[in-house]
Amino acid sequence: MRYRYRAIDATGQKLGGHLDAADPADLEARLTRMGLDLLQAKIIAAPRCKSIVARRKLLDFWFQLKELLRVGVPLQSALGDLRDTHDDPIKSVAAQLLDGITAGQTLSQAMAAQAQVFRPVFVSLIRAGETAGELTSVMEDMITTLKWEDELVAKTQKLLLYPAFVASVVLAATLFLLLYLVPQLQTFLRQMGEALPWHTHLLFWLSDVLRQYGLWLLPALPLALIMAWILLRPRRDAFLLALPLAGDILRKIALSRFAALFALLYAAGIPVLEAIGVTRDAVGNRVIRQALTASEQAIREGRALSAAFADTGFFPPFVVRMLHVGETTGALDTALANVRYFYNRDVTTAVERAERLIEPALTLLLGALLGWVMLAVVSPIYDVVSHVSF
Repeated sequence: MRYRYRAIDATGQKLGGHLDAADPADLEARLTRMGLDLLQAKIIAAPRCKSIVARRKLLDFWFQLKELLRVGVPLQSALGDLRDTHDDPIKSVAAQLLDGITAGQTLSQAMAAQAQVFRPVFVSLIRAGETAGELTSVMEDMITTLKWEDELVAKTQKLLLYPAFVASVVLAATLFLLLYLVPQLQTFLRQMGEALPWHTHLLFWLSDVLRQYGLWLLPALPLALIMAWILLRPRRDAFLLALPLAGDILRKIALSRFAALFALLYAAGIPVLEAIGVTRDAVGNRVIRQALTASEQAIREGRALSAAFADTGFFPPFVVRMLHVGETTGALDTALANVRYFYNRDVTTAVERAERLIEPALTLLLGALLGWVMLAVVSPIYDVVSHVSF
């Protein structure tokens, strides 16, 4: 069970946090080992979302644990040091790992008990490292992968958030024009008594609709988008991959992520089928997950790895060729690393190119909007002036 607790440390400072424990007595014992005295606790539902520990905090955790093990510090002592020198959530994570190991579990087993912190792909890697006696080497690979994933997430956010921000600016400018500027011009133009062109009538109609129903339309639009996003969840990944510009980049990001995790697992000595299964659950994309499921089934039926991936129709010829080369030469991890390098470089180039295209495109959109408003306003004024005789 998961508890939300309030506790007090040796200096009298009150602290709060979340901790997994079998019962209140187990919770109190865990906090005591952390140097805390329990004040109150409440059972809460275990989260079902992504990791409750940020990626960068996990990076710090694994880096420090790897360095302590590398210089010869025993695992239990290293976890104790991390528990005593960090704040939550790393303090709680280290404490629970230490409790599991003290109870006779291996590090991978203790990690598996914290499914909301450690993904199955990393549990499998640590298990392979324990079996091969290469724990610090596997941790080094995990750290490299986490750093790469952090950079990949930053690129994805950069691709999606920048257009959203600029689009918000365009929307704000549109609302200002329709709600404030156009109504003032509307009275003036109608008093002139001239026949107004159709585009001026359209502008006035949009302004009137927005002023009369804006309090309903403005919240209804984002709510409709949210509902559509939720209802279309099974097809959401396919929709995103089909987008004209962003879809190609998101597909390359998914392929790069797959290649990186698959190469990491295979290099650690994990069998191909198990590596595919773990990677399938970690890629975070329904379309590629379905393709990996089909590939796994085909391999179980006797198909070669590259042929199974080619049959899905999702993986590009380049990926299939590299898998075939890896099968033929016995260097599958190297071939997958090359796939990751190629797509990672391609993603960086594509994001930079998209940024260069998006900014002028949105600028042109805003200019066209302003031009339409000016045409709709200036055109009738020009007609009146042209009929004035001096």
